[in-house]
Amino acid sequence: MGLTLMDVSTAPYALVVDDDPLILMDARDILEEAGFRCHDRDTGAEAIELLETHAEGVVLVFSDVEMPGDVDGFALARHVCEHWPWIEIVIASGRIKPQPGDMPDKPTFIGKPFNQRFVHDHLSEKLPEEKKPEPLKHAV
Repeated sequence: MGLTLMDVSTAPYALVVDDDPLILMDARDILEEAGFRCHDRDTGAEAIELLETHAEGVVLVFSDVEMPGDVDGFALARHVCEHWPWIEIVIASGRIKPQPGDMPDKPTFIGKPFNQRFVHDHLSEKLPEEKKPEPLKHAV
């Protein structure tokens, strides 16, 4: 499925945040296959910097928990909820599960490793219809 040339210019943006280049590339590929255009960043601080100028076009932040610097995935989720409440958030980790108070109520959590089908099913279920790219609107 993924994006065609006709819908690239209207597809919503997702921001993928992970310090592991292979996981970042895999997550980006999965989201592009779901119909998103993607920005990517290696740290939570870099993600916030991008959102300060591009948040109006972003509908989804898909982030790892453990990243270098002062802004881990949980802190990023709290910051995004406070400053850009319209953005949907998915936090992922293979080592850490959120404890009460780690994340605001709105973000959702998935475990790593994840695969394309799992992420697409999760997004099809959790994203509001108006924020889904076309391929997710027609996912079975």
